[in-house]
This record gives sequence, C-alpha cells and structure tokens, in this order.
Amino acid sequence: MSVFNADSLPEWLSYLESLHPIAIDMGLARVTAVRDAMQLQPVCPVLTIAGTNGKGSVCAMLSQILRSAGYKVGTYTSPHLLHYNERIAIHGTPVSDASIVASFRAIEAARGDISLSYFEFGTLAAMHQFVVQGVDVAVMEVGLGGRLDAVNIFEPTVSAVVSVGIDHQSYLGDTREKIALEKAGVYRSGKPALCADPQPPQTLLDVAAAIGADLRLIGRDFGFEMQVEGLQWSWWNKAGVRRHALPLPALRGKYQLNNACLVLAILDACQASLPVALGDIKRGLLEVEWPARFQVLPGRPTVVMDVAHNPHAALVLKSSLDGMGFHPKTHAVFGMMQDKDIVGVVNLLADRIDVWHLAAPQLPRAATTASLAQMILQISPQARIEQYETVAKAYQSACNTALEADRILVFGSFFTVAEVMVARGQ
Repeated sequence: MSVFNADSLPEWLSYLESLHPIAIDMGLARVTAVRDAMQLQPVCPVLTIAGTNGKGSVCAMLSQILRSAGYKVGTYTSPHLLHYNERIAIHGTPVSDASIVASFRAIEAARGDISLSYFEFGTLAAMHQFVVQGVDVAVMEVGLGGRLDAVNIFEPTVSAVVSVGIDHQSYLGDTREKIALEKAGVYRSGKPALCADPQPPQTLLDVAAAIGADLRLIGRDFGFEMQVEGLQWSWWNKAGVRRHALPLPALRGKYQLNNACLVLAILDACQASLPVALGDIKRGLLEVEWPARFQVLPGRPTVVMDVAHNPHAALVLKSSLDGMGFHPKTHAVFGMMQDKDIVGVVNLLADRIDVWHLAAPQLPRAATTASLAQMILQISPQARIEQYETVAKAYQSACNTALEADRILVFGSFFTVAEVMVARGQ
C-alpha cells in the first residue's frame, strides 16, 4: 500500500476527505486499532465533553481556567470556523500546519490498510500532538454522540454531558432517550460522570447506574445561585463546598451560567490531579473567548453571530435575543444544511425576525434558498424574504438595509457564520 506524503496541510485535508467512503462512520474498531499501532496513550488527565449543544463553550471555559492556573492545556474541538488548526490548540494557540502534517504522517504510516474518516484522522492527530508536546491536561470535545465517537477511545478522567437535545437523528436516534443513551457512552465505571441537563433522560441515568459511574447531576449534586442583582453568582456541591462572588462568564447568554456551573463541577471532580485556585476560576471566566456563540460584535447596527443549527440551540438563542433589549427590527442572515431540522429552528425564531436574508453556504449539503423560503412561508406567511447567491451578499444587503438601531442576526450553521466572518475580513 502506498503511503501519502504531502508537505502542505491543504493537500492532506483534501486527501482525508477522499480517503474514507463514508463521511461519518460510527464505530471504534478501526480508530482503536490505529491508536494501538501508534502506541498512543496519554498519561495526562483527559476531560471528555459530550452533549448536543454547549460542548465548545464548556471546553473553552475549562481550558481558559486551567491555563490561568498555569497548566499546559491541549484542547480538541470541532468543527472549525475558518482554519482547520482551530480544532487543535495548545495553551490557547492553534497548532501549526507543520505540526498537524507531522501527526498526519505518523497516522498514515501506522494505519496500514485500515481506512479512517476525516474526523478519526483529526482526533488521532490531536492526541498525537498533545502527547508529543507534553500537555498537562487534554480537554476533548466529542464530535457526534459519544459511545461510538473517536474521542471515546481515550480513557477519560472525568466525563460530562452538557445537554441532551434532538440532532443527528439518523445516527443517534429520534428521541432524547435514544440520544442520551449514545451520549452516556462516554461515562466510565467508578469515575466522575457529570450531566448539566436539568432533565436528564432516564436512559442516561440507567447507563450510569449499570456501569457504576460516579454520577453527578446539576441541581442535585452541584448547582449555582445568583448574587448581587445578577452581577455575580455562587457555586455549590452537595459536599458543602461553595465558591462565592464568581463573575459572569465573558461568553454572553444566560445559558452560559449553566455551562460555567458544569465547568466548576468538572474541576471539582479532578481537583486531586488538577487543583485550581478561586482566583484562577474568576480570571478564566472573565477572559474566555469562543467565537460565534451568541457573539455580539461592537458597532451599530448590532450584529449577533451564533452557530445555532438545531431546535435546542434555537430555543437558547431565542432566550438570549429576548434578553438583549429593544431593537426596532431584526434582520436575519440565514443558511442551514438540508439534513438539519430547518422547520424546527424556523418555528422557534420566526416571530423574532422581521426580514430574512437567505443564502446557501458554499457546499453541497446546504439547503437551497428556495427550500428555506418555502419552509419560512409555511410558518410565517407574511414573512419578508430576500434571496441571494452567496452568504456574503446576503450579509451585505442586511448591513445596507438595517438602520442603526436595528439588529442583524447571523445564524443557522457554522458555515453560514464562517462565510460572514470571511466577508467581514476576520
């Protein structure tokens, strides 16, 4: 078998896209075999984060707090917005093209005749970098589900499920109970297994009980309370530990408090191996950045960018929009993938949007503007809709149309937000 050996990262990514016949191939046998061939076993603590929404924000806060405490942190997240390197960061900085290529070469040499998907290659590359560069802790975001996700081949020190909503039904099931069963697959016997969903499905509880995981639930085993007119908050656990006078996370949206509460519970669960001080927690919460998660840009009109692409995220987005204050009109720059629950998302946000600027992101999976318009009109027959050839043109039109006091909302997909970021020169 010939071994691919290009020098540039774009060449490698193009190769990976063509290598495996199925883009999403659930199962751990192939990627585990390559892991073993590489003898790729981290010695540092591994924090595994699963969930329908909120995973990235939790990883960002965890990483920032741990960095504030002086640890060398490896963070693996997906998907990326503008550059593949965003997926693999060490101490907050995306690794270089050359580093990723070196890891890809090591994987290619070890895999033999085993076929790996794009995501599996990337997951192995992330851990390879973390091992080579000697990180103190690896923060790993699950890509899809949990039980059969490539991240799950690495034994976690602490596992967490942020939320359980309906998404990726063709892979995970069409009910919260079925989806929770997959996400609970990241839990381990005798190890801390956290869940920040306020109403965890019974299947998640059953899995944790069956394997003897140390299950810790928000509201029962840990939680938070608001203080000082909503400007500070406190964290508690059932053992009597309390953290007072915590600042609101720099990430906007009330839901981020739920995520931050989980972050402190994760840190509490691994305090023996990764102790952090209260000052580190406060500094990390204040300094954390995570683009396009209810990101409000400076200037007028107000521009909000959010990668919400399923009903669970749309409901959270709706609540966050309602907490922003009054805007005469909201212009939406909107594009989604055709395999997502477009009707479910539109149904939740239609009455918050005055003008729809529709465009299809530049990839085959994107829904056409005609199909988007049809779904919007079914829900909101009087909706004002404009259609454009590109997301950049849709965004420019929204900017030209919106008045200074209005609001522009960019949402529906990572790809939609990314194309607006490129258009803005970010």
